Amino acid sequence: MKRFYPYILLVLFGVVSSCSKDAVDNEKPVISFDFDGAAPRPCDTALLGDTLLVRVRFTDNFELGSFRIDIHHNFDHHSHSTEAVNCQLDPKKPAANPYVFVGVYEIPSGKRSYDALVKIPMPQQNSNGLLQPGDYHFFISLTDATGWSSNKGFGIKLLQP
Repeated sequence: MKRFYPYILLVLFGVVSSCSKDAVDNEKPVISFDFDGAAPRPCDTALLGDTLLVRVRFTDNFELGSFRIDIHHNFDHHSHSTEAVNCQLDPKKPAANPYVFVGVYEIPSGKRSYDALVKIPMPQQNSNGLLQPGDYHFFISLTDATGWSSNKGFGIKLLQP
């Protein structure tokens, strides 16, 4: 039995190490606007008082989790864009009554690929009056089931009709 003990340990180690490698996720999920019908796109224009359609594709090697959409003003020309596209910006201005949107969405469990369609209402005004038109950031974050995350952000312009 002593002669076979090292071989038994070697086989057990191989089985245990091969199982644990399959269960490890080392890749970030992917956010894609690179397909027909994807929206919005960098530098797109949308109207306040309308609905913004978001069409985006998510993929992951393991399992998707959730995503978050954030739309906020860029009146001060700050930057955290992940795109190489520079949009034509209006002059800087103070934020008096900007549009703000934050939404969090769960992706059905077990999905490795998911085409999201989100309809975001963009009112023309709020209790403070008309919302400010101008330069905004569209920012999307994707988290997979194991905690890896990816972000994509770019400029859009919101206008009053």
